[in-house]
Amino acid sequence: MQAANRVQPETVRNEPPFRAEQVGSLLRPPYLLHARKQFAEQAIDAATLRAVEDRAIRKVVSKQESLGLECITDGELRRAYFHLDFLEKIDGITVSGNIAASSDAADKVGFTPPSISVTDKIVHSRPIFAEDFAFVKTCNVPNPKMSILSPTMAHFRGGRAAISTTAYPDLEEFYADLATCFRAEIEALYAAGCRYIQLDDTNMAYLCDPQMCEEAKQRGEDLAQLPHTYAALINESIKHNHDDLHISMHVCRGNFKSTWFAQGGYEAVADVLFNELNIESYFLEYDDDRAGGFKPLRFVPQHKSVVLGLVSSKLAELEEPKKIISRIEEASEFLSLDNLCLSPQCGFSSTHHGNNLSEEQQWAKLALVKEIADDVWG
Repeated sequence: MQAANRVQPETVRNEPPFRAEQVGSLLRPPYLLHARKQFAEQAIDAATLRAVEDRAIRKVVSKQESLGLECITDGELRRAYFHLDFLEKIDGITVSGNIAASSDAADKVGFTPPSISVTDKIVHSRPIFAEDFAFVKTCNVPNPKMSILSPTMAHFRGGRAAISTTAYPDLEEFYADLATCFRAEIEALYAAGCRYIQLDDTNMAYLCDPQMCEEAKQRGEDLAQLPHTYAALINESIKHNHDDLHISMHVCRGNFKSTWFAQGGYEAVADVLFNELNIESYFLEYDDDRAGGFKPLRFVPQHKSVVLGLVSSKLAELEEPKKIISRIEEASEFLSLDNLCLSPQCGFSSTHHGNNLSEEQQWAKLALVKEIADDVWG
C-alpha cells in the first residue's frame, strides 16, 4: 500500500502515543466468560477465577506482541464494565438506573448508560487497578498501558441532583474529593510501574450531542460553563510530578454490543478539549459521520498528539486500507502528520458482552492498524 503525495513526518515516534495504537479492551474468550458465570454462581472461588483471568491475559498479551503492537494492554479482561468496576470501588458512589441516549440503543439492545449517584463522602480507600497492572508488568512487555475512567463520569449522568447535599452542600468540595481519589489511583498505578495511563471519557463527547445537552440543561447544568468545569476537574485529577508518566484521553461516544449512545462533531468542545486540558494526547473516534469532520483538529497545539480512531471496533467488516490512508491525509490538512497516530475508534469490549465480531476479526482489525501505520509513518 502506498499513499500518493504523502508528506513524511520528521521523526519516528518511540514514546506514547505510538503510531499503531489501541484503546484497550478486547473480546473476552468463551472460557473466561464461563468462569465468570461459575464465579457468580459460587461454583468456583475468587482465586480460581483470577487464575483463569491470568491465563487469558497472557494469551492476549502474547497475541498483541505477535502483531508488532508497541502498546500492550490486559484487554480489560478482569472487568465487567470499563467504568463501573472502578466507580463501584470508590466509597460513597452508587450505580443505578439508566440515562437516555441519542441512539436506538434502548430499543436495540435494551441498554443505555447507567446513572451514577453520590450518596456519601467519596474516598479512595484502596488501590483499584494497581494489582491488575502489576500482573501485566510480569509479562515483560514494552509500554503496557492502563485505562481508567474519567472523573467527569461521576458527575454528568446525574448532575447536582445525584450528589448528596448532606455529604456535599458545596459542589466544589465534591470536585476536590473526586480529584483526590483519582490522584491517589494514579500514584498507586505509578508505584506499580505504570508509565502510560489513558482516561476514558464519554462526557466531552456527550457535550457535543444536542439531545444530551438538552437533557443536561433540563437538569440545571450551565452548558457554557460545564466544559470548563470538567477541564478544571480533570486537570486537578491528573496532577503529578513524574516526568516519565504519559496521560492520554479517549473521547468516547458509547460502546455496547456494537451500539453507540451519542453523536455530534468535536467543534462544540474542541478549544476546551485541546487547550484547557493538561492532556498530552487524545484518542478521537472518527469511524463514521457521527463524529463530524476533522476541522476541529485545528485547535490542537503542536506539542500534543491525536490518535485517529478510523478503524471500527463495532463492525466485523475489515476496512479498505486506501480509504483509511485517505482519511489520515485529510486529517493532516488540519494537524501535522507527525502529530497523528492510528487506532480503532474504541475498544472491542467496553463491557464483558463484547461487540458483534469474532476474536479473529478483532485481531485482523488490530493487524490492519499496524499495517497502515507502518505504511504511513514508516
